[in-house]
Formats: sequence, C-alpha cells, structure tokens
Amino acid sequence: SKMSLMTNISLRIDWSELDIFGHVNNVAFNKYAQAARLNYVDTIGLMELHKTQNIGFMVAETNCQFKKELLFPGNIHIQTKIDFVKNTSFALEHMMTNDNGDLIAIAKDVLVVFDFTQKEKCMIPEAIREKIG
Repeated sequence: SKMSLMTNISLRIDWSELDIFGHVNNVAFNKYAQAARLNYVDTIGLMELHKTQNIGFMVAETNCQFKKELLFPGNIHIQTKIDFVKNTSFALEHMMTNDNGDLIAIAKDVLVVFDFTQKEKCMIPEAIREKIG
C-alpha cells in the first residue's frame, strides 16, 4: 500500500502564548493542533468540498500529550498524519517538535465528516479517501 499523506507546518511561538513560568501555555497547543488540522483537511480537499457540496467536518474528540516544555523564542513544527480511517470518521495525529527536533507534544483529533445540508454525518467521499492514502 502506498504511504499515507503527511503534512507539515511551522508556526512562530508568540510571546502572548507564554505562561507565568515562561513556557508555552497548554492552551496554545489547541491552537497549534487546529492550524495543523485545517492545513491537513485543506490538503485532502475537504475545505473545497465544503464550499461546493456543503460537506465538511466536525471535531468529535481532541487530546494532547505533553512531552517537554516549549520555550520562547522559537517555532513549533507540526507533522500531521492519519491515525485511522473509518466509514464516516478519521483521526489525525500531530507530532509537535521544537527547533532542535525534540518531541514536545503529540495531539490527536477525531474528525467526523458532516453533511451540513442534511445535518448528519456522512460517508467519507471516495475522492477524499484517495487523497488520505
């Protein structure tokens, strides 16, 4: 089987994301995961599908394991890949590393493909499944 799609983004750590101890606050990781998630679903054509057919996604679940504190200044690098694919849902895994390549956090999302016209979840379209790999 061919390799499944991986996407990569890098974000600059913002001073406003720091906590009282000078580490990036846990809340910021939700924002990083969201940016990575949106980049991934855009890459597989789900944003376009939402425009044309009103089929998009909803986040059913999200969690994050923190491995190491993230320091300012610097960047966070996020590699996103598929964790599993079911009939109407799929999961993403976001590996977050710092500028030294240290593993900082692993976030996971479960996304449900949703038909906003019918107001119900729907099968993952074949074209999207193809792109996921």
